[in-house]
Amino acid sequence: MKKGQQIEGVVTRIDFPNKGIVTCEEGVCVVKNALPGQRVRAVINKARKGKAEGRLLEVLAPSPREQESPCPHFGQCGGCIYLPLLYEETLKIKEEQVKRLLEPVLSRQEEEWHFEGAKANPAVFGYRNKMEFTFGDEIKDGPLALGMHKRGSFYDIVSVRNCQIVDQDYRRILACTLDFFQEQKDQGQPVSFYHRLRHDGYLRHLLVRKAARTGEILIALVTTTQTADSLEEQMLAAWREKLLQLSLQGTIVGIMHVKNDSQADVVQSDETDILYGRDYFYEELLGLQFRISLFSFFQTNSLSAELLYNTAREYILGILGEKEGQIIYDLYSGTGTIAQMLAPVAKKVIGVEIVEEAVVAARENAALNGLHNCEFIAGDVLKVLDTIAEKPDMIVLDPPRDGIHPKALDKIIQYGVEHILYISCKPTSLARDLEVFLTRGYVVRRCVAVDQFSWTGHVENVVLIQRKDT
Repeated sequence: MKKGQQIEGVVTRIDFPNKGIVTCEEGVCVVKNALPGQRVRAVINKARKGKAEGRLLEVLAPSPREQESPCPHFGQCGGCIYLPLLYEETLKIKEEQVKRLLEPVLSRQEEEWHFEGAKANPAVFGYRNKMEFTFGDEIKDGPLALGMHKRGSFYDIVSVRNCQIVDQDYRRILACTLDFFQEQKDQGQPVSFYHRLRHDGYLRHLLVRKAARTGEILIALVTTTQTADSLEEQMLAAWREKLLQLSLQGTIVGIMHVKNDSQADVVQSDETDILYGRDYFYEELLGLQFRISLFSFFQTNSLSAELLYNTAREYILGILGEKEGQIIYDLYSGTGTIAQMLAPVAKKVIGVEIVEEAVVAARENAALNGLHNCEFIAGDVLKVLDTIAEKPDMIVLDPPRDGIHPKALDKIIQYGVEHILYISCKPTSLARDLEVFLTRGYVVRRCVAVDQFSWTGHVENVVLIQRKDT
């Protein structure tokens, strides 16, 4: 196969996260965004050392497992990839992906390990508790759009009025906001979207967060300050009133105007004005209460997060048994959800997290829940480990997608604790880190995948690691 060559073949499987393995007369090629069983036509854009990658041009024949997508935006929106399949099929794909990545590593250990399959998302649709929608246009100089990036495009935006991974409240808030600012634009107001190439324009993002348990909703409009129009305050007040008149299942507790003049395409705040209510909401998880601000990190699927943390707690309680007086490290602790979950069965839980805002939130939430044996430290795990006097009896790891820094991993292993629980959101980095554990005297006992993000290529994993000589 050569660069620029077109091929036709059948997708035999999907490797993590969305790599379709296409078998054709010329060999094997990786094509993203295809479905297993489809016959596709693709163009080779990379070919080297017997490996080829291609770009999907056309689906010549559907998969026998395909059905009509429940979302009208599928194929245009760059979000979901598995919508035309039955949910059970997508769960099986993720289970096979994780097993395929871990087996080559774990087959080297003599001790038995148990892969417990994939646990289903408790809410297959409407599961997200946070969405960042982007203003733009679907075609150049077209009408105003508000939604997600078009598949394969950095600039074009698809208005996702009927997105299926959020509930009806999100869709109504999006439609209300888009229609309102389109009307303002039609009336001659300076409300064009922010152009990422020219770095000009007003409207940037709409951020919506909603608690699954309490139903509380936060809404934020993110704009630049590139308007000297004296009617801005009046316009934002009118937008606020439109939102408050909506018939929603949840309750709006806060509406904000976030000003962001950064040239980077990120949702951040240079200045935030509260237009209504407050700048935080409450969510409940596993009987604990969490106060979450607009930009606080929190798992974006509350119900599946409960499943994930319940699984982690089951693994931990299974090994702690009647042990008392345990000191547990919760490394990469985020807003301290895991630490607070473990606090009732531990002498002390020490959380380490590099994002200072998350640490502040963790301390506030622990106090809110009356937990006084949690300590949260802001800083890089690699550096902070050298400063903690109390040594751990057990370690919980929940690192970012790229896994654990090799030097930090070495320090973690040097503690020699009997058990380590590893929660991973990227099985490729998990497999890499497990290989290190195995070479340093540890074995894997149990592993399970948890589907937090239905229809996407993402999957969480919980792994129980044990020191070999115990």
